[in-house]
This record gives sequence, C-alpha cells and structure tokens, in this order.
Amino acid sequence: MRAIEAFIERQGGPDVIDWREVTLGAPGPGQLLVRQTAVGLNYIDIYHRDGTYPIDLPGGLGIEAAGEVIAVGADVHGFQPGDRVATFGPQRNAYASARLVSAASLFKLPAAIDDETAAAALLKAATVEMLVERCAKVEAGWPVLVHAAAGGVGLILVQWLKAIGATVIGTVSTEAKEQAARDAGADHVIRYREADVAAHVREITDGQGVPVTFDGIGMTTWATSLKATARRGLIVSYGNAGGPVSGVNLGVLAQHGSQFVTRPTLFDYYLAPAERAAGAERLFAMIESGGVKITVGQRYSLEDAARAHADLAAGRTTGSSLLIPEHA
Repeated sequence: MRAIEAFIERQGGPDVIDWREVTLGAPGPGQLLVRQTAVGLNYIDIYHRDGTYPIDLPGGLGIEAAGEVIAVGADVHGFQPGDRVATFGPQRNAYASARLVSAASLFKLPAAIDDETAAAALLKAATVEMLVERCAKVEAGWPVLVHAAAGGVGLILVQWLKAIGATVIGTVSTEAKEQAARDAGADHVIRYREADVAAHVREITDGQGVPVTFDGIGMTTWATSLKATARRGLIVSYGNAGGPVSGVNLGVLAQHGSQFVTRPTLFDYYLAPAERAAGAERLFAMIESGGVKITVGQRYSLEDAARAHADLAAGRTTGSSLLIPEHA
C-alpha cells in the first residue's frame, strides 16, 4: 500500500517538516495496517518538532489519529479488517495517510463516535480524564482554575469539570475565546491580557483561592498559578506552551501556603492495559452522554501540517485541529 508520511531530519521551526512517499508491506506480528482518515494536532507534536522533547532523527511526527483497519498481522486478537480504530500513541508517525500500527496502542471506536471526533478528542480527552479524575481527583463543588480554557484541552477540561459538578474559572486571550469558554460551561472567564487573573480568582473565591489549578501554559503563568491557588492547593502543570517551568525554588510552595505541584504525563497514568481500557471507556461514555462535546475548530490538509503548527503555536486556533489525508 502506498502512503505519504511526514518526517523531520532536524528539530526546528515548522519549515523542517518534510514529506515522503512510502510503500507499506503486510503487517508484522502484533501490528495492523490502518488507512487513516483524520489526524489530531497536539502541542506535543510541536515539542517533538522544535526540540522541547528530544526524539531520534530522522523521525516522524504526530501521535493521534483515527482510521480503518485494512489488514491484521499475526498474534493480533480483537481486531479485523473494516474495524474503525484510533490511537493516541506513544508511537509517533501519525502524520501519514496510512501506516503500520501496534495493536496494543489502538482502541476500537464505538459506533456513536465518528473518526473526526475520535482524532480530535482521544489524546485530549484521555488527558483530561487523567488530569481531573486520576491526578487532581476533583470533587463536586470545588472551584477550579483552568488556564487556556478555549484551547483543545481547555474546552474539554471545562466541560468535564462542569459534568462532575465543579465551578470553573477559565482564562482566555480574546473575546471570541471568552465566548467559546462560556459556551463550554465556564462559570467565570477572565481575559488575562486585560485583568489580574490571581486577584480575580481570589475575589471569586472569597479570598481563599482555588484548591486546584490546571496550567497547560507553563512558565508564563507559573506565578499567577501560585497566587491563585489556595493554601495546601494543587497546581497541575501539564504543558509548556509558555515555556517549561524551570529553576523553581521549592520554598516558593511554602511561601504560598504549603502548596503541592505535579507535572503529570498521560502515559504514566495510562501505562497498564487495564488503565488504558478503563480510561477509554470513561471518556467514550462522557462523549456519548453529551457531557463533553468535541469542537473541531480547524481542518487542514495533511500536507499543510506546517501551517497548522504555526497557527497552533501563535494561538490562532480554537478547540481541536485536524489534519485530513487527501483520500479521506
């Protein structure tokens, strides 16, 4: 089977993304041949491309995609040609029209969830499930701060938190993103370019601060997160869009009220097969119930990945972004 795939020979800006045509043979033991219909765009793709996260070079990009099983290798159970499947990695090389994928990294899709929704949601929704329910263990009634509340993960975070009964305070950059966050259910929305976020959070919470802050931005919001989080509260730092948090003196946590901080990664919580299965079941149920609606804000052709990267890094996107292979 002929396919196109992205690769990089060096890490750098969006211009390092190149394309090649490959011939895919029959799947080997434990593998499936998947024709991809939609590819998810995520910030981790930028980290792999720009060097924030080192990768072996030359290497592929992308970890999230959905598509149809074309062929099944030996020692694979539970899949057959025609099945609709999706993956969020950790295997890279999702920026492709077709590819060979480890069966262990694939989830069979329910009939109620289409390919685009799966590719737009699987990594982000699994991340949210992990952040809210396994990492922070948010409880109904808690006020919670969500930075970048109109982003791909942010919009899902807002909806998930509302579905379990939390009060959501979101930060955004523009009027349009404020409306998107409100439409997702945010109780309070603060435009961080126009207001003192921490002061507003303290005002909303009667001076107490929030017990949990979800910070997918990183260094540029670190000080705000410290000031907005309550005594003995938890800062969940899960992204680097504003640079990685570094050079931190742990004493600052004591100064702000004996706070906790964690830097979780999805695959530490989705490590064992049972953990992966339970998480996927929970997130599919949340989407099917309507508790979480997936917003696809942008669609690009697969080979326009460089522009998609530039738009995501510049904050020009809302919700999830997809790369669509030409054959789809």
